[in-house]
Amino acid sequence: MKIIGREELERKLFEETDGIKFSRHKDKLIKLFAESEREAVIHAFMQYAREGRLKHWRGFLTTDILGLVQEGESAYAPFFKWALTDPATAYWAVDGFLKTAGKEAYPLLVTMATDEAVELAVRANAIKCLSVHSQQTFDSGLPVDPGYWKPEQLPVQALLQWREEGYPQGIGYAPPVTHPALLEPITPLENLAAKLEKKLAKLRKQRYDKANPDNHLVVANENDLVRITEKWTLPETYALFLRNFSPLHVQVDGDSFEQGLHLYGAQELIARQSGYSLNTVTNEVIPEWPLHLLVIADDGGDPYCLDLSVISNGDAPVLYSQHGMGYWEFEKAADSFMDFLKLLTKS
Repeated sequence: MKIIGREELERKLFEETDGIKFSRHKDKLIKLFAESEREAVIHAFMQYAREGRLKHWRGFLTTDILGLVQEGESAYAPFFKWALTDPATAYWAVDGFLKTAGKEAYPLLVTMATDEAVELAVRANAIKCLSVHSQQTFDSGLPVDPGYWKPEQLPVQALLQWREEGYPQGIGYAPPVTHPALLEPITPLENLAAKLEKKLAKLRKQRYDKANPDNHLVVANENDLVRITEKWTLPETYALFLRNFSPLHVQVDGDSFEQGLHLYGAQELIARQSGYSLNTVTNEVIPEWPLHLLVIADDGGDPYCLDLSVISNGDAPVLYSQHGMGYWEFEKAADSFMDFLKLLTKS
């Protein structure tokens, strides 16, 4: 078998006109030479990002360069600074400039983020990356993906004030408040909650945004609990779960759930009844919905409900139905909420 060298692969990269073949050459360069000849691969990619014929690949290639350079390698900062000026590479260059220039990148990125002439997505990404790097909370309350930010949401005044103060480092976001029993479980409910927490911790390692924490089990807000108990008499087991281990934007995958189960927390339980027991427009009760069923989760809109008419020994069965059929037909998903939790903790 012929062994192809780095220089030959680079030549193919610059000559290629087919996007799929280009991708193969690029991936092969990274696989074969990113470790042994990292700097040479980076320089080839930087040259292509500046001069390459496949313009849409110049932007994607910038993300590969970002992955290859190491934190604080200031020698590559000029490339990312240049890349900020090219629409094909600007979005991805933001993170690279921060990675290689550190705090020296702050003035330019703040200028870009507050300049209405700069593309909105680039401005938003600059703010998001600055928030993460500086531990300032500019992205508070904004979507995880800056691509969804609107012009009026950009915290321009906060950025200008930060610049005026000399770009001080922030303290970041406080982590969600969790119950000690997640670390030292004793009861059967606590053990299931701790098992579910371990599963969620793995998901948080894959993707996590401190400004928008998700896949956590947290101590519920007392005001939320008061509003809930004013509406429903809950089984003791579920009430205790909500109080001590309230799901915060929890999405659980598993063989039993086709689209991923969204498990509701105390902060959203009332609002999530909309579309099931309540009309989403008028907020009026929907006559067809059995009022003894409390929706506690959904799988792509298919509801999982506690049957509050059959509370026994502090627990209640969980029922399931499919939506979009024009009527509701429920079947038992679990004999109790505890059994339902066991389903969620399966890997």
